[in-house]
Amino acid sequence: MPDLLASAMIRPMAQELGVPDLIRAVEVLRQSGQAQAVGALYATWIQQHQSDPLLYAVLFNYAVTLADGEQLDAARMCLERAIALNADFMPAYINLGRVYERMGNVGLALAQWSAALARMSSVNGPAITHKTTTLNQSARALEAADQDEAAEQMLRHSLELDSSQREAVQHLVALRQRQCEWPVILPSERVAHRTLMRGLSPLSAAALADDPLLQLAVACHYNRSDVGVPEERASLSVTAGARPLRVGYLSSDLREHAVGYLMTEVFALHDKEKVETFAYYSGPDARDPLHAHFKSTAHHFESLTHLDDRTAARRIAQDGVQILVDLNGYTREARLKVVAQRPAPVIVNWLGFPGTMASPYHHYIVADDYIVPESHELYYSEKVLRLPCYQPSLRSRQVAAHTPSRREVGLPDDAMVYCCFNGVHKLNAFTYDRWLSILTRVSGSVLWLLASNEATHARLRDYAARRGIAKERIVFAQKLANPFHLARYALADLFLDTTPYGAHTTASDALWMGVPVLTLSGRSFASRVCGSLARAAGIPELVTGSPEEYVEMAVHFGTDRGALHPYRERLRASRDSCTLFDMPLLVRQLEGLYERMWDDHENGRLPRPDLKNLDAYLEVGSEVVHDALEIQTVADYHGFWREKLAKRHEHRPVERDDRLLSADVLAAWD
Repeated sequence: MPDLLASAMIRPMAQELGVPDLIRAVEVLRQSGQAQAVGALYATWIQQHQSDPLLYAVLFNYAVTLADGEQLDAARMCLERAIALNADFMPAYINLGRVYERMGNVGLALAQWSAALARMSSVNGPAITHKTTTLNQSARALEAADQDEAAEQMLRHSLELDSSQREAVQHLVALRQRQCEWPVILPSERVAHRTLMRGLSPLSAAALADDPLLQLAVACHYNRSDVGVPEERASLSVTAGARPLRVGYLSSDLREHAVGYLMTEVFALHDKEKVETFAYYSGPDARDPLHAHFKSTAHHFESLTHLDDRTAARRIAQDGVQILVDLNGYTREARLKVVAQRPAPVIVNWLGFPGTMASPYHHYIVADDYIVPESHELYYSEKVLRLPCYQPSLRSRQVAAHTPSRREVGLPDDAMVYCCFNGVHKLNAFTYDRWLSILTRVSGSVLWLLASNEATHARLRDYAARRGIAKERIVFAQKLANPFHLARYALADLFLDTTPYGAHTTASDALWMGVPVLTLSGRSFASRVCGSLARAAGIPELVTGSPEEYVEMAVHFGTDRGALHPYRERLRASRDSCTLFDMPLLVRQLEGLYERMWDDHENGRLPRPDLKNLDAYLEVGSEVVHDALEIQTVADYHGFWREKLAKRHEHRPVERDDRLLSADVLAAWD
């Protein structure tokens, strides 16, 4: 980035940068060998941000740069000012002592270090625990108040004190994803890249990279570390050969929720001669109409919300449930410690979580031929069973009668409107760069995104502006009740999907409303769902397999909007007959899968989840910098992984497994 050296660029650049962006810009300058520009940028930023609450930290960083350049007196003044601004900022005392020592004044150096020790005299184990707890609680409160940047600083402070806090790591990474803070995985001196990667939640891993082997390893590690081993297994009371099959659905989302909308018709469509449904609700107290609908359509409805894990597991077991369908997986308010007690003989992962559970007790995962082709089964610990399309849908969506005009929602009347109503936590730099490339090539086009918060909006618009895209071409749609949200879909020309975590319910909504969806499929479950839905809706041509194909197709439609009309017509004409919205077909096929599962159980064929070597996969996968490498574009994905596993094998041998490490592979390494 040689243009950043120009002095004319420094002042406006410094003016617009927040502290996190400033740190990233400095790192870019350093890596490109522009050390002189680093000092100029710091000095200008400090001059323009005298009241910034993090000024002390920037002064500290600038002092490091000055000291590296042997400007010791200037470094001393910066550090003294940092201490004056924040007398509890220990690194400033430490570095000031070092500067004095280098200047030959050991007495003043010792004085600084003594001052630091005096301030830390009360540091002990309980004090650290109390402080990290307070910081973490403060972060949650700040996030709830849309103070994301302040929340992030709290979490970073907490992790600097104790980097082993898995929940804090998960919160930090999810927060950075929600803010579109790239790179998402941002290590520091005391919190290593590996620590952040090993602390990932499975949902964050799904959004971070199209790396299903890493996702498998992360899910297994999360299950061991965060779910753990139950004190006991539930005592089952299942009657052999019982019919109809007793099928339990465990979910926190049987209410006004995306999964709730998808499940709306399932209970009522079950054949009572084949399946007796038990709905186990584990979410917050709910009184909405959809929650009431589930209560009336399930054969049995039980709230587990206020039951402890042991009691909840016993309740399911006492009901004689034969097959328990986990509709949460690794999502919010899941009751995995209930599932871990194995309250039913057969346990199924379906719908709520887009990936493998990598647990010892989930026997099956329900997918379809596109989401998990046979060649991808090695990425899953469960046995894969398939529906025609894995996702149920709601055929009675309520759409507001009034369709707003483009002008009413802030869109230009005649422009090509690309939309994406996925949550912005699914957006990464690789996808956004592709979108900006599309906007660059399609004159006057706009990108219509679902609203987040103002800081994130500003970050995305500034990012676009730095790539030559006018900020007003990034438009945000305020969140609305679903009927009004659906009505405005008519204003969009083409839905652009994210990758590696694509649209799920959002894609169903777009397709139901007749809006073509362009998606880029990868290898992982979450990256292939939208492709499955588009194919099931009858527009397989819009499922692309490479970033280049995705961009070229989006540009083609942007420069020839008429080319989209046949897809719109096809979606409208086939809505009542396509596989995607054929709920009776889905439920009949689902019942057939349940029969197969129970037959496996009764005949001793219940699959055993394969968790071998996943500690080794996590170890090597955690070293990959996914923010710098879009692994979805790596052609020889298995070769990429084998190369890393081979290096690990040299020092700590791995066992044979049924994924990448066959006996022949290991023999060649040895």
